[in-house]
Amino acid sequence: MGTSEAPEKGAVMWDTARDRVGRVVDVDGPIVRLRPGDDGSPWRARAADLRLASPAEELRLKVAEINSRHSQYGLRR
Repeated sequence: MGTSEAPEKGAVMWDTARDRVGRVVDVDGPIVRLRPGDDGSPWRARAADLRLASPAEELRLKVAEINSRHSQYGLRR
């Protein structure tokens, strides 16, 4: 992503160190906290290990978020 760039909160990023997609929930200098789409545990990553998610990766996150909301409220697909 670049050594000095920090993503904005809400951005969908790909963590190249973990091969995961997540939504940025907090930025603290070079450390970024991301949340997966499936209500899993948030994780921390170095900003240098992040890049903007591709459209397919962003779609993957959005589908996981929708599925998680459906599960949370007992809705069936």
